Amino acid sequence: MLTTLATAALAIIATLLGAIVSGRYQERAAERSVRVTHGETIRRARLESVTALACAASDHRRALWMRGDAVLKNAPTERVETLRGESHMTRSAITRPLVALRVLVEDQTVRAAADHMITLTYAIRNAHATTEELTAAREAAKNAHDDFVNAAARYLRPASTHPTFE
Repeated sequence: MLTTLATAALAIIATLLGAIVSGRYQERAAERSVRVTHGETIRRARLESVTALACAASDHRRALWMRGDAVLKNAPTERVETLRGESHMTRSAITRPLVALRVLVEDQTVRAAADHMITLTYAIRNAHATTEELTAAREAAKNAHDDFVNAAARYLRPASTHPTFE
């Protein structure tokens, strides 16, 4: 009888321990899943902010180029004013993705590249003394854009593709 009770008690203890271990395993798996999901959500938000900023900067660069080109070609005042209005709208469109990038991306290399791209893009506005000056300002802004995209791509590359050192 004592053996039966000991066996039953041991079975109960083993069952309880198994339930505790199994529950803990499921809890850790759920936590891991939440971390992965959260990480991927943040990564997507960062990618969206980078993409939106790059597109907004490209749109603004184009608008400033067209405005400068119109001024250099002595386009009618109405045309220059229309282009000025468009460049104001494209400049305004830069604000939201730039703020999102600053909130979501801590990497100083990416932030510096974004600032450099924006600074050179804005500089096109005052670079319309000659076609060559306007072209040079646009090319500098395009190169800064490419540098920003490359810095962001390195930053956003999934950890599994980063080289490991052993």
